[in-house]
Amino acid sequence: MFTKTVCRALVFGLLLFGSAAASAQPANVQRVIMDPRFQAAEDFVETDHDRFVREIIQITEIEAPPFKEAKRGKAFAEMLRQSGLSNVEIDSEGNVIGVRKGTGGGPMIAIAAHLDTVFPEGTNVKVRREGTKLYAPGVGDDSRALAVLLEIIRAMDAAKIQTASDILFIGNVGEEGPGDLRGMKYLFQKGPYKDKIRMFFSLDPFGWGNDITTAGIGSKRFRVTFNGPGGHSFGSFGLVSPAYALGNAITKLSRMQVPQRPRTTYNVGVVGGGTSVNSIPFESWMDVDIRSETREELNRAVETFTRLMHEAADEENHARSTSQGKIEVEVKVIGDRPFGEISHNAPIVQTATAVIRGFGMSPVYGMSSTDANIPMSMGIPAITLESGGTGSRNHTLDEWIDVEKTASVRGIHVVMGILLSLAGML
Repeated sequence: MFTKTVCRALVFGLLLFGSAAASAQPANVQRVIMDPRFQAAEDFVETDHDRFVREIIQITEIEAPPFKEAKRGKAFAEMLRQSGLSNVEIDSEGNVIGVRKGTGGGPMIAIAAHLDTVFPEGTNVKVRREGTKLYAPGVGDDSRALAVLLEIIRAMDAAKIQTASDILFIGNVGEEGPGDLRGMKYLFQKGPYKDKIRMFFSLDPFGWGNDITTAGIGSKRFRVTFNGPGGHSFGSFGLVSPAYALGNAITKLSRMQVPQRPRTTYNVGVVGGGTSVNSIPFESWMDVDIRSETREELNRAVETFTRLMHEAADEENHARSTSQGKIEVEVKVIGDRPFGEISHNAPIVQTATAVIRGFGMSPVYGMSSTDANIPMSMGIPAITLESGGTGSRNHTLDEWIDVEKTASVRGIHVVMGILLSLAGML
């Protein structure tokens, strides 16, 4: 029977045999992965898995809607302390930050998972367990990743692993919805570590562990508001209506043509307005998300979208009476995520590639919109990784993850291997 060590030696031997693979394998990766202390940390993760699952449930069941992450943040800060970090704080934006000190011989590395979810206050976040599956809004995006941070800290301590680099563990706010990456913007532009972080990676969300996000998709988000005179539904019948203008605008947007390559998308996520069923509203609004893989197509989609919104207002003003006033439209930016990209030849990507291959998997490089967009856009080496396990239906009420042990711990092992290879395990 092959032991874990023998199997890995064979894998690394095969990688070294091919020059293309060897060039993607930093020399220290094999040393870290084969080190008995790393394998002791892996063993700890396996034996501690039940606690890890309990922590996923504990985190998930604390509401964390956009801009209201404080309760979860306070709990997570205490969980960081209980897991072994002594230098833990909550910054003025709400990010939870804990430092695991190194010897000072390497660059500071930050690893983050986001505290917030897309779900509004009052959503039922009670976890339902069926076998190895956990069902609840936000359980995989990003509660599992937050628990992974805790598990890695404990595993490193249990195996008595020391690193050259200081490692900054972060539970950040503002990744989802209207948050507009406010946690990351503060961390890198205003926070106490803004000029100290030299490498960054985020965990978001579940997955086998072989995906590496190396490019950040840009997006713009808008609040479109149609205003009008309003009136009684019977007495003012025939006047222009913001509701009809909004409906027309949504129809127009739904028919907007965008390219499949580079992939460009749009979505109406939230609508609102009006005061009662028997009143013509004086205001109707919607929140719109537009994304693209290229800046050029994003700008083109935004230009077309803006024109369609004004067309909808004009058509309503021609369709009904403006005797009490016209429909006016405001298109306001409420979110702007910058583009970013890192070369596949960058050391952080090469290291992640080598570790994933060392675990017998093939890396897949992709694009997404994550917390890594901010450091990428600033030229700071950054990637986004999966937190392990499997799941589906994130951003829905029936979101689920599978915490079957084999796949679950493998993802944690991969993340830990990448982190320690970058941080310089001593």
